[in-house]
Order: sequence, then C-alpha cells, then structure tokens
Amino acid sequence: MRYDIRDINLAPYGHTKIEWVRNNMPLLNGLEEEFLKTKPLKGVKISLSIHLEAKTAYLCKVLAAGGAQMAATGSNNLSTQDDICAALVEDGISVFAYHGATEEEYNRHIEMCLEHKPNIIIDDGGDLVGLVHGARPDLAEEVWGGCEETTTGIIRLRAMERDGMLKFPMLAVNDADCKHLFDNRYGTGQSVWDSIMHNTNLIVAGKCVVVVGYGWCSRGIAMRAAALGARVIVTEIDPIKAMEAKMDGYDVMPMAKAAPLGDIFITATGCKHTITVEHMLTMKDRAILANAGHFNVEIDMAGLEEAAVSKKETRENITGYTLENGKMVNVIGEGKLANIAAGNGHPAEVMDLSFAVQAMSALYILEHHGELPNAVIDVSEEIDDIIARRRLAAWGIEIDKLTPEQEAYLNSWQL
Repeated sequence: MRYDIRDINLAPYGHTKIEWVRNNMPLLNGLEEEFLKTKPLKGVKISLSIHLEAKTAYLCKVLAAGGAQMAATGSNNLSTQDDICAALVEDGISVFAYHGATEEEYNRHIEMCLEHKPNIIIDDGGDLVGLVHGARPDLAEEVWGGCEETTTGIIRLRAMERDGMLKFPMLAVNDADCKHLFDNRYGTGQSVWDSIMHNTNLIVAGKCVVVVGYGWCSRGIAMRAAALGARVIVTEIDPIKAMEAKMDGYDVMPMAKAAPLGDIFITATGCKHTITVEHMLTMKDRAILANAGHFNVEIDMAGLEEAAVSKKETRENITGYTLENGKMVNVIGEGKLANIAAGNGHPAEVMDLSFAVQAMSALYILEHHGELPNAVIDVSEEIDDIIARRRLAAWGIEIDKLTPEQEAYLNSWQL
C-alpha cells in the first residue's frame, strides 16, 4: 500500500488549500520552476515528517517536481489535515497519516514512511531519525543525510552526536538565519496568538501573559502579546536571555512567582515540565495554558491528567481540568503545539522561507553527502544568502552593495 489515509474523496478541498498557499510562496514557486526543468532530485528517495497541512504539501510537490520519490507522514496527529493527505495521494505522493491517529497508529505511520528506504530524511522534531536510530537501524545504510527544522529536534540530534550515536549527517535547518529569525519569531509569534484568540474568543488587552522561555519563538510570542495590549512576564533559566527580556521591556521572574499572576501561559522552551501541577494549583481560576514547543511535555499533561478531579471540553480545542482546590485550568490543543494542533500553523510567507531552506538543504545533501561527517552541520551562509536575496527580489526590494574599496577596507587589518 502506497498510502494510509482516511478519505481520498476529500482531495478537491486539499487542492484548493494548496493552491492558496502556492500563490503566496514565491520562493517555492521559483524552485519548482527550476526543478521542473533540471530534475536535480531524479531518483532520490525522500521521507518527510512535518505537520501535514497545505504549506508542507506544497514543499512535497516541489521536491517531487525535482524528480524525488516522496513519502510523507505527519509530525503531530492533531495537525494532520485529511484533505491535504488526500490531495497529495491524488498527485502520486505516498502518504501515511490521518487526523486524530492514536499513538500506536502515529508510530506505525512513521515506520511506514521509512519503509520507503529514504536517501534523505526531512524531519520536524526528530521522529523519523529517532526511529532509524532506535527500532530500525537497518534503514540507516540507505540514508545519506537529513534536515531538521525544529529547536527540539536539534537538541536531540546534538545529544546523539555528543554520545557518538549519530549514523549520518544532519543539517540544522532550524538554525539557519532564514529559518529561526523569521519562522520562529514572526511565524510562531503570529500563529500562536491566532490560535489562542480564535479558540478562546477572549480579549488579550489588559491581561497578564506569562511566556515561558525567551528564545526566538518566545520573543515573537512576547512581542505580539505586548502589541495586543497585554502585560508580559517572562520566565527563564538563562541569565543572558533574562536580561534581554528585561531590556525588551518585560517583567522577569521565576514561574513560582508568575503562576498566581498570569491569565494566559505559553510555553516555548523545548524542555519538559516547565509548568507543573504545583504551579497550576496557584493559578487563577480558569487560567489558559498553551504550548508552542514541539512536544506536549512542556506543560506537565501527564501530571495534570492524574491530578485533575474532573475534566471536560469547555470549548472546541480546549479542555478544562478541575483541580483539588476547585480551580480550573483550560488547556488548548491537549498541550500539543497550539498554533498547529488547534490552528492553521505559520503564515504561508514565513513557511516559504523555511521550506526553501529545507529544499536547498536537501540538494546540498545530494551534492555533498559523501564528504559530510556524521554530525549536526550548519546550513551554509550561501544558502541563507540566496534565499534572502530571492525573498527581497519577490518584494521588489533592492539593497546596497559594497564597493571594491569598501571590501578591501573590511578585509584589511590596516585602517
């Protein structure tokens, strides 16, 4: 079987969504046009695990236009859109995913995607790479390398490299400037608030928002919260980032002090249990909790399930948990990525940048895999530069160039 999806008849709806994002992703448009002519990925097998929605579908189609044999699955069971899966299957791409899959089904889909025996892995959170290094090491021989686009995934990969376990090179797509400076900051910043506002139908102005962590995703979340009129509190473990948050105009304090003050809490750290049941017991009644990190462990959901006296759906995509003290906390999207498990994900223009980095990184692996060490490798400055210049050109923006005299001055130690 080349696919495992719910309903092929949903394909027309998926095609309509894909066409919408295609019209707003000029970088992928340009790559698709080039790939159709040159077929640089002809015969290359690619397995991809990213949130299966319209922007990802277009990336799959661009890679297929380059000649790649694609197999795709989702990186979150709640973010998978069944109409998108159907549209991809109708276009001849192998898809193994459907919305609301159980954990067992989700893991089966990950393995089915790898039965493709990929040469290149494109990952979001490290599920494909994790399985190859765990239960299916036999598949590693076929893999030339891969690309990882999340902070969480990079953390896992660096730990594998540190322990001498990484079996093939992985490009740190998340760390490319054209990815994290825009996707993490502007994409997460907008899409998380899109989800919170849509799902709660509550005003943000005048509320106290607690942002957990102050990496690039958190910066975007805090910036948008302040712009919406909220008081922002940041919790951090890194003294440098804590100073940045303070100088950006936010209050900074430990979670134990922030918990009783917040109306809305948003986690974005890549770490587990940044909000615990002990914190929740001190929160205001009906406080809202949302996670913007990859996995549903940043909020201690397992502890909350055990500690709750009762739970109920308080609104679509929101579960209210009543605690022993009688207070309720409302969790968006089961503590999974709120912006994609209970929303539409990042804007198309932002994902255009990220997915252009993915596509060009796949080409880089194809061209250099025999030379690359089994390590986490930075995306080249050349790739970042090409993408940035193409994006500026799509906006109709021109910038200055250094004169020969200026170049000589900058490259000299003499004044």
